Amino acid sequence: MATLLQKTMHVLKNDGVNGVIRHTKHFIKTKQETKKKIDTYKDILFINGCNKELLPHPARYRVTHQREQLDLSGYTSDEIYYKSLQLNSVYSYRAFVIFRCVWTPQLDEFVKIAKQLNKTVFYDIDDLVIDTKYTDQIPYVMNMENKEQYDEDVRLMGKCLSLCDVCITTTECLKNELEKTGKPVIINRNSASIEMVQCSLNVKKEEHDTVKIGYFSGSITHNDDFNLILPVLKTILKEYKNVELHICGQLQIDDLKDQIVIHPFMDYRKLPELISQMDINLAPLNSTLFNEAKSENKWVEASLVKTCTIASNTGAFKECIQHGKTGFLCDEQKDWLTCLRNCIESKELRNQIAQNAYDYCIKKCTTMYTAHSFVEKIKPYIHKNICFAVSKMEISGGILVALHHMKTLQKNGYDVSILSLYDTEPFFKDSDCIYPILPIDSSKLNLHIDTAIATMWVTVSMIENISCIDKRMYLVQNFETDFYDFSDPLKRKAQQSYDPRIPFTFLTVSKWCQKWLKDDFHQESLYIPNGIERNRFNTVNRNWNGKIRILIEGDCEVAHKNVDESFQIINQLDLNRFEIWYMSYNAKPKDWYHVDRFFHRIPYHEVPSIYKQCHILLKTSLLESFSYPPLEMMATGGCVVALANDGNIEYLKNEVNCLFYPEKNLQEAKNCIYKIIEDENLRNRLIENGIKCADERNWEEIEKDIMIAYQ
Repeated sequence: MATLLQKTMHVLKNDGVNGVIRHTKHFIKTKQETKKKIDTYKDILFINGCNKELLPHPARYRVTHQREQLDLSGYTSDEIYYKSLQLNSVYSYRAFVIFRCVWTPQLDEFVKIAKQLNKTVFYDIDDLVIDTKYTDQIPYVMNMENKEQYDEDVRLMGKCLSLCDVCITTTECLKNELEKTGKPVIINRNSASIEMVQCSLNVKKEEHDTVKIGYFSGSITHNDDFNLILPVLKTILKEYKNVELHICGQLQIDDLKDQIVIHPFMDYRKLPELISQMDINLAPLNSTLFNEAKSENKWVEASLVKTCTIASNTGAFKECIQHGKTGFLCDEQKDWLTCLRNCIESKELRNQIAQNAYDYCIKKCTTMYTAHSFVEKIKPYIHKNICFAVSKMEISGGILVALHHMKTLQKNGYDVSILSLYDTEPFFKDSDCIYPILPIDSSKLNLHIDTAIATMWVTVSMIENISCIDKRMYLVQNFETDFYDFSDPLKRKAQQSYDPRIPFTFLTVSKWCQKWLKDDFHQESLYIPNGIERNRFNTVNRNWNGKIRILIEGDCEVAHKNVDESFQIINQLDLNRFEIWYMSYNAKPKDWYHVDRFFHRIPYHEVPSIYKQCHILLKTSLLESFSYPPLEMMATGGCVVALANDGNIEYLKNEVNCLFYPEKNLQEAKNCIYKIIEDENLRNRLIENGIKCADERNWEEIEKDIMIAYQ
C-alpha cells in the first residue's frame, strides 16, 4: 500500500491529476485483463510493454498497425499488456510478438515454455532502447531525475530481447545494430493504418495567404533536434513576415513568439487535420546513432495529407525520401535555408513534392499495401503446426503411438498440439514433452492449422468440418468397424470413415491395415512402422529356476481382446508353479479369474517395470492392428505365447521369437508355456531373437519414417 501511494504521489507531481486518472484507468484495465479466461485460439499474441494511456504512439504503430497487417492477410491476433499476461496463454497461440517489454521472471518462464513448444517468439523494437550505450546519446535522458531507473529499464529490455528468437524492427540502422545480437532481424517499417488513411482523406486543405510551417515534435526529447534548425527558422521568420511557425507537442521554446502558434499534444485522429493546414512539414534530427535508427513517421503522416516535408538527410528519411521528388533532405543549415526559401516562394514546387510523396506513401507506407510483405517476412520463422485429434487423452495403444509421432515431430521443430473433444486442461504432459490442448470447436479455433491428424474414426468428421485446417490426415491403426456389433449404429459410422471420397491423406502403422485399405477401400496409405522406447523397455535377466510369473494384459470386457481364453489356459496349469499377474486399464478381473496380483490403470511410465518382473506374456487377442505387449515383453528379455493375428504376425515368428498356439486349443497353449520353461535352448533362442526384433523397432530408428510421412 505504501508503494502504491508513493507511485501515486510521483505521478501527481510529474503528470498532474489527469496523469493520475490515466494511470488509475490503466491499472484497473490491467487487473481485469489478468482475470480473463482464454476461450479462443489464434495465430499471434502481441505482448505490449508500453502503457497505452501514457505512451500511446509506439504501441499504436508497432502493435495495433501490425495486427491490422496480419488481419489483412488472414492471420488472427490478440494483444495484452505484459503485466496482464497469463502463463497459460502460451498454449493458445502459434507465435508471440513481444514489443518493448522489460525482462520479468514471468516473461522469462513464458518464453522458455514457448521455445519448448516450438512456438516462435519475436521481439519488436522501434528505438535503440536496448542498451544504455545508445540512450546515453540523448541529452534529455542524460539530465533525467530518474535516470537510474530509466537505465535499468533499458538494460531489462535488452535482456528480454536476448530471450527471443527473431527481431522485428523499423529501419536499416536498427537492423544493423540488432544483428550484433546474433539474431535474425526483419524490417517491417511503420505503416499508416486504414483509420489513419481515412482520417487523412477526410481533411480538406484550405487556401490561406500565410505560409505555414509545422513542427510536430512528438516528445520533449526532441528539443535538441529542433535547436538544430532554430537559427535557420529565426532567419526565415525575419525574412518572411507571411510565414507562421506552428509547433505541436512538448517542445520547449522561449522566443520567436510573434509568428509562432503553439498547439497542445493531440489525439492522432485529429492530427491529420492540423498537419494538412501546414504548407511545409519540418523533420530535423541530429546526426547520432540513436537518431539514425528513428523511423520516417513524420514524413509519412505529412505526405498522406499532401504536405511537403523538409527533413534531415539521415536514417530512415535518407532511406525513404527521394530528394527533390518526394521531399527535401538537408545536411547543413545552409541546406535548410535554401529548401525553406524555395518552398516558401514556390507554391507549385511544394504542391508537386507533396503530391509525389502522397502517391508513394499511399501505396508503400500503409497497412493495406504492406500487409502481404510483412506476413511473407515472418512466415519462414513460424514453425509448422500439426494437431492430433482425439476424443480424450486416455492412455491406450493407439494414443501411445500418436504420442510417439508427436514427440518425434516436436523434437524436429514442429509446433505440435492436441485437438480434443472432452479434455479441458490447457496441456497434456508426457514425460519431458508438453502438448497444448485445443478444443475441437470451429467457433473457438481462429488460427491457421497446417496439418490435422484424425487418430480414430470419430475424429475424422470433426476435423473435416474445421475450415482453418490446410491439410488433413488419418492415422489408421485398426479396422474400427469390427469394434461394434451389427446392431450398433456406430459400426456404420466407423465404416464410413474409410470412404475414398474423404479428402484425407491416409497413414497407417500396420501392413495389414495398409492392405485392407487398398483392397477394400482403394485408399493408398503411407506406412510408418511402430516402434518401442528401448531405453525404457530395457533388457533384464530372469531367474527361470523358481516360480514362473505369467503376465496377462487386456480389457476383458472387449470381446476381440479374448482375455477369457487366457484365464481358461491358466486354469489348466499347475498353479503351484506359477504366479499370475493381470494388467488392465479399464475392466477389472471377472470372479472366476485366478489372479495373484492385479494392476489397474497403471501409469504408462510404470508399465516397463511390470514386464521386467514377469517371465512369460500370454496374449490371446483375436484382433489387433499392431499388438504392442509382445514387443514390450520381448524387449525386456521375456518370452511370449500368443495367438497369431494380423496385428502381431508382422514381427512375431513362431519358434523364432515366440510360440504361437491355435485359437481355442488350450492344451497346445499349455504345452507352449511348459516348453519354454523346460527347453533352455528354445528359451534362449526366443529371448535372443526377441531382443533383436525390439532393437530393430527402436523408435529412434523409425524417426526418419515419421518425418517423411508427415511432410
